[in-house]
Amino acid sequence: MIPKELFKKIRHLEIRTKGLVNNVFGGEYHSAFKGQGIEFAEVRPYQIGDDVRSIDWNVSARTGETYVKIYEEEREQTLMLTVDISGSEDFGTQTTFKREIAAEISAIAGFSAIKNNDKVGLLLYSDEVELFVPPKKGRRHVLRLIRELFAYEPRSRGTDLNVALDHLIHVLHRHAIVLVISDFFDTGFEKRLRILGRRHDVVAIQLQDPREEELPPIGLVELTDAETGETFLLDTQSPRAREVFAQQVRWQQNQITEMLRRARVDRVAIRTDEGYVEPLIRFFRQRNTPS
Repeated sequence: MIPKELFKKIRHLEIRTKGLVNNVFGGEYHSAFKGQGIEFAEVRPYQIGDDVRSIDWNVSARTGETYVKIYEEEREQTLMLTVDISGSEDFGTQTTFKREIAAEISAIAGFSAIKNNDKVGLLLYSDEVELFVPPKKGRRHVLRLIRELFAYEPRSRGTDLNVALDHLIHVLHRHAIVLVISDFFDTGFEKRLRILGRRHDVVAIQLQDPREEELPPIGLVELTDAETGETFLLDTQSPRAREVFAQQVRWQQNQITEMLRRARVDRVAIRTDEGYVEPLIRFFRQRNTPS
């Protein structure tokens, strides 16, 4: 039995994200993640964001409406939502925790996938694989995944992306779209990310919070690492201490960005103080723009 408050939250999220999918993301998703094959399957009505090169001009001329060609692999794609639920994801100093934003982005991606008749799966990880739900189709299945994203209680608070990547490398036998949603506060996973990226379409969605980048001058602050539990005191009144903290964060972010570039993985930065709609739209449209 789903608790009443959780049911309301999931239902509200479904209504809000399905509106975004129907009006914005459905066609953008379809164009951004094209199938690998060339076997023609059917035609369907044109959606905003579809590649104009896929328009079937003969059918469109006969019907008086615009139709696009669909290929078999496009109807049989798999979207794998890979979501970090370690301790640092329960952080957020604006209006929303990073884990809640991850759930909303997953809902948009999931509903966009089923609108295109794709399968959707879920992998939740900390420093172990916490939960793996095999890909399936349908609204009820996506709602189950959203429920897990909100309600699942992780066994560990640490982070090890390698264990998640290893699991995907072994269980994904056909080409898939893999969204990795995390703050990427981890190291040493580039090799496995490269291996996964050679076989699948991998996108890194990096969640960021402004308080992880710059500290306000409010005196002595006890900081706690959300994943290790280690605490230490920092004098935030000291300009030097704040600058050293900011420099360290900038260095870490540059390292993450460069590592993803070397692995040839697309990156979408989502900030807790700016929302996710515009960054996702920009990402889809950049992928839809011929290079």
